[in-house]
Parts: sequence; structure tokens; C-alpha cells
Amino acid sequence: MTNKLHVALIFGGDSSEHDVSKRSAHNIYDAMDQNKYDVSLFLVTRSGIILSDADSRKVFAGESEEQVIANAQQESADFPLAPIMELNSVKKIDVFFPIIHGNLGEDGTIQGLLRLLKTPYVGSGTMASAMAYDKDITKKLLNECGVRNTKYVLITAANRRQWNYQQLTEHLNSTTLFLKPARQGSSIGIHQINNQDQYEAGLEDAFRYDDKILIEEAIEGPEEVEISILGNEHPQASKLGAIKVPKDDGFYTYDNKFVDASQVEFTIPVQLPDEVTAEITEMALKAYRELELKGMARIDFLVSKNLTPYFGEVNTLPGFTNISLYPQLWEASGISYSELIDRLIQLAQDEFVRQQKLLHDFKPLKQGDQKKVYRSR
Repeated sequence: MTNKLHVALIFGGDSSEHDVSKRSAHNIYDAMDQNKYDVSLFLVTRSGIILSDADSRKVFAGESEEQVIANAQQESADFPLAPIMELNSVKKIDVFFPIIHGNLGEDGTIQGLLRLLKTPYVGSGTMASAMAYDKDITKKLLNECGVRNTKYVLITAANRRQWNYQQLTEHLNSTTLFLKPARQGSSIGIHQINNQDQYEAGLEDAFRYDDKILIEEAIEGPEEVEISILGNEHPQASKLGAIKVPKDDGFYTYDNKFVDASQVEFTIPVQLPDEVTAEITEMALKAYRELELKGMARIDFLVSKNLTPYFGEVNTLPGFTNISLYPQLWEASGISYSELIDRLIQLAQDEFVRQQKLLHDFKPLKQGDQKKVYRSR
């Protein structure tokens, strides 16, 4: 008889961060205390099909994902639950640990599925995940509650022809602009804009990833600072970390993050004036609460040349790769990788218990209670 918790890691997904998610899942798996947990693995393919634990382990072991998929026994596509059937291939799961970055993972989709399965899961709920994933919605909420962030214009297919580069620079009071999809991560589709041609080319690329595009003002001489948050109703904040990218890159690109980080400088913890550190920490915790986030988040800030911090974006399922700052910041704050995993799993169970106490019942109607009402036309 085992007292181990059965934890299911779900990773992969159909987003541009598919391979990043696989790296994160590997690191989480390696950090989990095998004396505490039995772990099942479920890889979500790029086509949105969940592979069995056995097949997912083959990919973990280094086999070609494409070949494993080709050899996998799959339900007929005509069966409506075929994409998720493999979740039923293992015994009762105590906690799900989704680590799907981007689409399907951070947008509330997987959270809705796991809620239907009535099983605890790590991270924020459906609504909070969806709101935080959408940079436009996030900014609107934070503007409402007074968390400083960059000014922006939202571009869609409907208003695309109403704005050009010159109009945007005048409106945002910045000759350098940043263009980014509203619902995307890992710097995918982001462009630094300095003229009309770059603006048009950037839009063409960004619209490949989303139909909502943010055009943001540039902050003068910014330093990118990140902070990790852990908790439910009473979250705690880590120390701050800073990222310095090669000067020619202009911002923290996908290649900097995952292809070649050799030219990126990480400072953990970063030394800022006490009042700036306190302001960033307060802003991060306020944003976390206002967005109703749970479990974990990494929140990115830009600190201007005059030491004014601006909220950048929030990641509700942050990376756990070898260079990801979320676990590194907690290491610097006194929480080891393995302890961090333990806490996240416990927070998932705590939130599930809290949710179970909420009433969703209603008074059943007895036969004959409803009277037919007929209306003449």
C-alpha cells in the first residue's frame, strides 16, 4: 500500500512554446521527490492529441516525437473524446500539474477540462488564466486598479487601416514602439518598430499568431526585472532578478531565451534601491490578487532610466527550463526546486478544497411548479 500522491504532468501543446514546455516538464519531473510522488506523463501533441503515459515516456527518453505519434494506437477521430481518452489509461490521479505554456495551457482551456474532471490542479483557474493570458484584458484591469503599465493602442482587423506609424508615435509619445500579439508568449511575434515599413512587416507577422495586436510605447533605457509569486489567498514574492540582453537585440527574444542564452546576463538577485524593490513587489502582489491568480506566476517589469517600474506581463505557467527565472528566483529566496514543487502541489490541493466548499446547488423544481404562459402575437 503506497501513500504517495499520484501526480500527472501534462505538457507540450499546440502553441509555439511546445518544445519549451517539454523542457520544463523534464526539469519538474527530475525535481520531484520519488518518495512522495508517483508520476504519470501526458504529452499533448501539436495537433492537440494527448499521448499515453507509455508513449509520453518514450519522448522523454529521447525518441522522435513524430515517430512515437506515428506508432501510437489512437482512438478514431470520429469519437468526440478521442483527443483526451488517454487520461483514462492510468489509475486515479490525485493532482494534475499542467505545464503547457501558451495556447491551451495558459488561456484557461486545460483548466476547464481539469475542473470537469473534479481533480486538483496546479496553477490559476479558468477565468484568471484566460484574463492573464490576454495582455489587452490584463492592462485594462490593471489600469482600473492603478498598477502602472505602458500606454498602448489595440490593433485589430477592424481598425488596422485607421492607424499608421506616425499617428501611433504621436498618440503614444514615443518614436520607438513595441508590437506584440495580445495572446502569445516567449517573445513570439514581438517586434521593435522605428518606421512605417517595420510597422507593416511587424503587423503581418503578429497577425499570424493572434487577431489582437498591442502597440506599446517604449520605455527609456529599460532594465527588465522579473519577480516570482507563490501562493493562493496569501501570496508571497521572491527576490528580484534582472535580465540584460545584447544591445543589438533590443529586447529579450525567443532565441535569447531558448536557443542561445550565452550572451544574456542574469543578475539574481538584482540590487535596486530599496524603495524601487518595494514598489515592484507591491505592484506584483497587487496585480496577482486583482487578476485572482493562484498557485504561481512570474511577473515581468520594465524599470526605466529614472527608476520608474512598469508592469510588463504575467506568466501563469512560467518556464521551468534550465535558464528559467521562476525557479531560480525561489532558489535565491531560500526555496529549493524540490520544495517549490511540493508547495505548488499542496497549493493545488488547498484551492481544490476551498472550491469544493462553495455551493452550486439550487432548489429543485417540483412537477407542476411551472405554469405555462401563452402569449398572443
